[in-house]
Amino acid sequence: MDQKTRISKIQEIIDRDEKNPFGVQEIAWEDSLKSMNVYKIPLAYLVYNKYNGRILSRTKSLEKQNHSIDVETPEGKKQIERLLWDSKEDRNKTTQADLAISGQKKVGIITRDGIIIDGNRRAMLLNRLGKDDYFKAVVLPVTLEENPIEIKKLETSFQMGEDEKLGYNPIEKYLKAKDLYTDLSASFEEEITIAKIADWMGEQKSAIKDYLAVMDIMDEYLSELGYDGIYTQLDGREDQFISLTKWMENFYGETSSKAFDGYKDNDVDDLKIISFDYIRDKYEGKEFRNLAYGLKTNHFFGTKEIWTSFRDSHFEATKGIEEPAIDFNSMNLKSHLDDRDQKFHDKIHDRIKDNLEVHYEKLRNLQSGKEPEKLIKRSIDSFDAIQKNNKAFKNPAIQQLVVELADKAFRSVTEHAPLEIFPKIISLLESIEVEKIGEGDVEKAEQFATDIQRLSYKLTKKLSQL
Repeated sequence: MDQKTRISKIQEIIDRDEKNPFGVQEIAWEDSLKSMNVYKIPLAYLVYNKYNGRILSRTKSLEKQNHSIDVETPEGKKQIERLLWDSKEDRNKTTQADLAISGQKKVGIITRDGIIIDGNRRAMLLNRLGKDDYFKAVVLPVTLEENPIEIKKLETSFQMGEDEKLGYNPIEKYLKAKDLYTDLSASFEEEITIAKIADWMGEQKSAIKDYLAVMDIMDEYLSELGYDGIYTQLDGREDQFISLTKWMENFYGETSSKAFDGYKDNDVDDLKIISFDYIRDKYEGKEFRNLAYGLKTNHFFGTKEIWTSFRDSHFEATKGIEEPAIDFNSMNLKSHLDDRDQKFHDKIHDRIKDNLEVHYEKLRNLQSGKEPEKLIKRSIDSFDAIQKNNKAFKNPAIQQLVVELADKAFRSVTEHAPLEIFPKIISLLESIEVEKIGEGDVEKAEQFATDIQRLSYKLTKKLSQL
């Protein structure tokens, strides 16, 4: 059914039932509260709004693939219904069960040519049930094209109300704010634009500014991966983007007290790129926040030595990673990109996980620097945990690290408690198993023994002079 026919048929219903409507609903329209009649409109006369805020990320992602959705065709209708159903399947099942028993309780809103402004999900569920032929709705006196701004205002106010927000994919609100900003900023100044969006979305102006800032970082992330406009790839990553946006706001400008001393904006650039890798790999919570969250003593970016080591190790771990080309003609781009991200995960996850854990341990040690007992006990526990019969432990490079560790311990005792070193030296000398010294090393061992004897004599002489 084309637009002209829909307008005519809907108008026939209005003319017939104007004096005896199904009901009356108060609607905020053109800056005033107006009482509008509610009519029972055949579902066959209605068309889904493909830019409905509930599925905006999905339809825009599809359009990025040049998969145009013609909502007036049976195929387009089915596609929108599938997106609406998948957007919140559990909630849809509950609402569908309620509709099956009680019918449509909440009135929808449509344009005079049948575009559903509020109630797309309800109409979809009624169509799925096949039980009712009608949709109870207020009919606006305009088409979408005749007053797009006023309709977007109305649509946003209804869709982003407190009750409805719960049913939305978290990413949708950021995209909605961006979409409205794009439309309104051409006609209004910055502050007026922000104020209007805040009013329509039922938020504070500060929240809208935050949404737009987070959306900017999200867009930059997608662009970095070559996923421009494919908003489905943001799913499950909202909290990480909120954190990263705050870090960027805090650190750019080289004045933050929460970053290491003397940092530069190019260091912040590195933080952003590294964060993108962890976001892509779906790191979240405390692990992700270790990068730069909170006071400078609580994260990697707060200490130059830790950050530099972490950064260099990360770039080394991810260097030369080859990824398959993106097939934008894929019949299921989301699955295709999810698979591409999974392959990225398979290649780098263990490496960046190890890097994060190593530097988290360094951060913990730094934080405990004034608690030597805690650190020393931690070191002893770590050494005890090593499987010393393992072949890897006997590797010369590993044994050299053991020597380095012992050397650090001995030097510390020598400096701070020299008397304690004597019984340890005696114990070590007594424990040497001479028979295990190889025949070719006997001469070298004899030289060591001679040196020990000489040094012992010199030490005895010095002590006698005290």
